[in-house]
Amino acid sequence: MTGREERVARAALTRIGEPGDETVNRWLDRYGAVETLKAFGSDSPLPGASRTRWAGLRQRARGLDPEADLAGIGALGGRFVCPGDAEWPSQLDDLGDGRPVGLWVRGRASLRMWALRSVAVVGSRACTDYGAHMAATLGSSLAARGWTVVSGAAYGVDGAAHSGALAVEGATVGILACGVDVAYPPGNGGLIRRIGEQGLLVAELPPGDHPTRSRFVLRNRVIAALTRGTVVVEAELRSGSLVTARRALGLGRLTMGVPGPVTSGLSAGVHQLLRGEGIVVTDAAEIIELVGAIGELAPERHGPVVPRDLLSPEAARVLEMLPARSALGVAAVARAAALTEDRALVRLQELRSLGFLEHNGDYWQLAKSADQHTDQHTNR
Repeated sequence: MTGREERVARAALTRIGEPGDETVNRWLDRYGAVETLKAFGSDSPLPGASRTRWAGLRQRARGLDPEADLAGIGALGGRFVCPGDAEWPSQLDDLGDGRPVGLWVRGRASLRMWALRSVAVVGSRACTDYGAHMAATLGSSLAARGWTVVSGAAYGVDGAAHSGALAVEGATVGILACGVDVAYPPGNGGLIRRIGEQGLLVAELPPGDHPTRSRFVLRNRVIAALTRGTVVVEAELRSGSLVTARRALGLGRLTMGVPGPVTSGLSAGVHQLLRGEGIVVTDAAEIIELVGAIGELAPERHGPVVPRDLLSPEAARVLEMLPARSALGVAAVARAAALTEDRALVRLQELRSLGFLEHNGDYWQLAKSADQHTDQHTNR
């Protein structure tokens, strides 16, 4: 468990450095959080920082009140989770020098436990109805099977995935590019509030901090590292969702995509991903087969079974020999099917009893309803 002094220092550092700041993380590894924070009281930069940058960081370090931040998150029912805590998801350490200094978490569940069986569902903010439907369906289906749905709480695919999980009272985690007390985007304020009540809101930035373009990009690395795999539902060629997918690939996580219409620009990025190392998925069962434990297999896909499928090979061969618009005698059928006449007669009688054939004197022909049984096997 992280000590109080270390926790306070790390909380302060989330207001000084930007998320994923590799230089700050190297200082943490070398000096620890407490000594790193104290160093900002000196004009002498720590290794790796220019004097200009050091001056900027020192400016941010002035007047900080990390104790107030920790008290504020506690009042919201949240906490500040640090590396070394029991709740810390160790898979985030795969980010190396880009790992979070700590995470501000709002919600009752354990982030570490929920992250053990988690899948990221990401995609376009301006998604189509198809994209929203697929994201919501995946979100609800994954959550109903005990998986945590992780996304960025943005408009479009993100919001639909969260909503799908919430609809079945499942687990969902929103990774924010702002403080966990900030509803951004504002139009998703109700959704973000519900995620905080029923699921978890997670941010690297301290309470009250606002999002920027770069912080959205940096947020994506946490989504990729936290989960077992990332599913992209819809994405243009320059979509931020592809940044998440590429980070997931770089971290050795499974990366999946839901195909869309080849004429849709909103699916062009997904299709590009699938031409590379991405894997096609169409439902939750296929996702779980890839990211789940051994034996969690998706059901094998089959087309509809028609009566003809249930025939023995010999009976099916006899049926194939009957013309669509004329009749044959037993001898002709036997010759065409390479059977003795006795054997051919047995199969003809079997097919008649099953409703495939009609018998008219010495001749046999397809029954009027035979087309539905034969799969239109011949053009004759």
